[in-house]
Amino acid sequence: MSVYLLATLDTKGVEAAFVRNRLRELGVDVVLVDTGCLGPAPTIADIPREEVFRAAGSSLDEIRSRKDRGVAVTMAATGAAELVARDFREGRVQGVLGLGGSAGTTVGTAAMRRLPLGVPKVMVSTLASGQVRQYVADKDILMLNSVVDIAGLNRISRVILGEAAAAMAGMVKSLAVSEGASDDRPLVAATMFGVTTPCVQKAREILEHAGYEVLVFHATGNGGQAMESLIADGLISGVLDLTTTELADELVGGVLSAGPDRLNAAARAGVPQVVSVGATDMVNFGPPETVPEKFRQRLFHQHNPSVTLMRTTADENRSMGEEIARKVSASRGPAAIMLPLRGVSAIDGPGQPFDDPAAREALFAAIREHRGATECDELDLHINDAGFAEAAAAKLLEFMARTPGRRD
Repeated sequence: MSVYLLATLDTKGVEAAFVRNRLRELGVDVVLVDTGCLGPAPTIADIPREEVFRAAGSSLDEIRSRKDRGVAVTMAATGAAELVARDFREGRVQGVLGLGGSAGTTVGTAAMRRLPLGVPKVMVSTLASGQVRQYVADKDILMLNSVVDIAGLNRISRVILGEAAAAMAGMVKSLAVSEGASDDRPLVAATMFGVTTPCVQKAREILEHAGYEVLVFHATGNGGQAMESLIADGLISGVLDLTTTELADELVGGVLSAGPDRLNAAARAGVPQVVSVGATDMVNFGPPETVPEKFRQRLFHQHNPSVTLMRTTADENRSMGEEIARKVSASRGPAAIMLPLRGVSAIDGPGQPFDDPAAREALFAAIREHRGATECDELDLHINDAGFAEAAAAKLLEFMARTPGRRD
């Protein structure tokens, strides 16, 4: 097995050769993949650019004839992803390391996102100090800021490229050592936000005591996406989705949306799930000055200098309730919705800044109306009361115990 090193060798050939040599010095086998298409490459690739574009269903000549850099990058990304995924399935890929600016980052991370969690992925990028969610998505990609442009070797670039090689070498060697270790406990996925932490921590303790390993996902958009991806990959035995706040950001336009597919994977896969409405009282924005003008008259709570929370309205709660009920009612496996009648977050309850009984009731009423035959348990408790966590954990344990193949 080898580390696949991806770079446009017509512009990053010297730098790629430096990283390849450093990896070899560290005892790592390397396959150099040329994802460029324009000028000649000063470094010879192990997998030439012709093969990359062939994997994309095109050819180097066709791409050059179109004289469109955008098309070239798109096809290189498609080809690199197909090639790396194929070679991984055939047992040849140990990790992926990419070098690049915007084009190289697009190509390299496209290939990385095709690999499962646990396969080392390092992207040295000029974009790594900015917003990288579109490149990382729900994968374990290490983005390393290049600091200077990847344009020649100098006292800065040598340090950064050397760090990348050392990081990759450490990852693959550590992975080889730990391959014999395993934890055969079935996995439960749970969602948490700061304002639902007491609930999820208590439920996690109960599930772990029962013999499950609990993966907690912070409901910040990427966390929800990562959880949905692992469920779809068949790795999860049960879902304790108590914090569905990402639906509020998707509906209203906050900054922590997990996209329109949130809350779909478990239903489609028939994975047992217990769903609640944690933190649906809030939509997330950055500092106060980043809140869109159209929301300026709404009720806000300053969580910290970087996070501004906006209270959801009764109408928004009604829409969320309908969506939650509709999605959970489509479940192919056992599912239940649990409603904490006294509040859905640490700041939603008597005396708290987001206490709004009318908004809560709009949420609950919509769920009751649209849940169909789905079980809906209403508890006269706050979501962070120990009794609510205990009931939710017990319900999921019941579902998993009676679902074939989920506990062995």
